[in-house]
Amino acid sequence: MSTNNSLEQDITPAVVAWLADQRAAGFGQDQLLKSLIEAGWGEAAARHLLAMPAMVGPDHLPFPLPVPWPAHAGERLALDAGDRQVNAITVLQDPPLLVLEGLLSSEECQELIEAAAPRMSRSLTVDVKTGGEETNVARTSEGMFFERGESELISRIEARIGELLGWPVENGEGLQVLHYGPGAEYKPHYDYFDPAEPGTASILQRGGQRVATLVMYLNEPEAGGATVFPDATLAVVPKCGNAVFFSYSQPHPVSRTLHGGAPVLTGDKWIATKWLREREFI
Repeated sequence: MSTNNSLEQDITPAVVAWLADQRAAGFGQDQLLKSLIEAGWGEAAARHLLAMPAMVGPDHLPFPLPVPWPAHAGERLALDAGDRQVNAITVLQDPPLLVLEGLLSSEECQELIEAAAPRMSRSLTVDVKTGGEETNVARTSEGMFFERGESELISRIEARIGELLGWPVENGEGLQVLHYGPGAEYKPHYDYFDPAEPGTASILQRGGQRVATLVMYLNEPEAGGATVFPDATLAVVPKCGNAVFFSYSQPHPVSRTLHGGAPVLTGDKWIATKWLREREFI
């Protein structure tokens, strides 16, 4: 390989095949970066290659990425989350999905709502055209983000999630709290970043693809507000302290993770969402 240190280093079919093989073998980003540099790649070019959207294989689908999944999920009711046990009351294999009981205490739910309420504003979504943010008519909620490790409460919840899912805390985006009033909804969508969109390469530089989503319910609306999964014919009704977790190893509809927030009919809904990336989120 050439020692060119620019971002224009050729990405040949051989490089693509090598990268796919290494990822399939379980090598992480740091190991891949080291191998590329040792093979003669400049660091900037190597980082650019590793930040690119997942390459497609012979079946024209993105190569699968490692994803979080709790130890013994589907084998045992109670799962270890470090400082507490959490019950997996629903387990699906396709898509990989769990409904979790008792992830948060009622006191933690109320603390999150009280901490988030003064900081709420109209929810934004990632603009995959530019890599920035935008107001989306499909999402009619209010929201805010906590910084990772911002408080003792946030650190405690993040550590619990990391222990439960077997995924590094630093690979998580900041916890987002959302509030849906009567009539508010989030139409069905995918959480991964579409590799075909022009802004995706920029987004992936902060920590790679999203590979999993955890939605935690902080209260119970009187009616409506379920999290719906059309491809799985599943609706998860909000219950304070419970959560729904799902992963997506490929940023493609084949993941069957299309999901949305059904309109709140009566009362309001508060949730906290944690998105997990394939590597450290910066």
